[in-house]
Amino acid sequence: MRKKELKLVVTFHTTADAMAMEKACKADQIPGRLIPVPRSISAGCGLSWCALPGEEDAIREEMKKVGIEEEALHQVMV
Repeated sequence: MRKKELKLVVTFHTTADAMAMEKACKADQIPGRLIPVPRSISAGCGLSWCALPGEEDAIREEMKKVGIEEEALHQVMV
C-alpha cells in the first residue's frame, strides 16, 4: 500500500474539464495525474488532478492558459 502524503488536488465541474486538464498538462510537461476524487472531498465530477503542492502556481497558470475553470483546489493527504 502506498504511503499517504500531502498533495494538491484540483476538482472540476465536468469530466470534460478534467480530461482537458490532463491533455494540457501532458503537452506542457506539468507533473501530475488524474485520480478519482478522494472520499474526503465532495465534487461534481468524479475525476481530479493530483500534483505536488509546490506545483500550484504552474497548474493555475496552465488552467488560465487553456481556459479550464476548477471547482476547487484542496491540499489533502492522498
